[in-house]
Amino acid sequence: MATVSGVAATEAPKIVWNERDKRFETEDKKAYLEYELRNGGKVMDITHTFVPSSKRGLGLASHLSVAAFNHAQSNKLSVIPTCSYISDTFVPRNPAWKSVLFSEDLKSSI
Repeated sequence: MATVSGVAATEAPKIVWNERDKRFETEDKKAYLEYELRNGGKVMDITHTFVPSSKRGLGLASHLSVAAFNHAQSNKLSVIPTCSYISDTFVPRNPAWKSVLFSEDLKSSI
């Protein structure tokens, strides 16, 4: 597992990339973001984000999302926001990440 640096905040939680299980998760594994790789590993489909009720309100879903989008961007992956949190909350609140989203227009027209 590799550590993924997220937002540079003094109290930012440590987010871990669990490549084997296709998840980004908190160290205690209780909050996580799950994804599937598609298109020969070139597209990250974020399918689910989960934060237990005892940890809600701490911005963990956002930290997990930033880690996943940073990972996608640094590995030249596009993101499909299947998870409703990503599509309905995270991307609208963070429009700069729209450039990482998968688009059919990116496919070659040849």
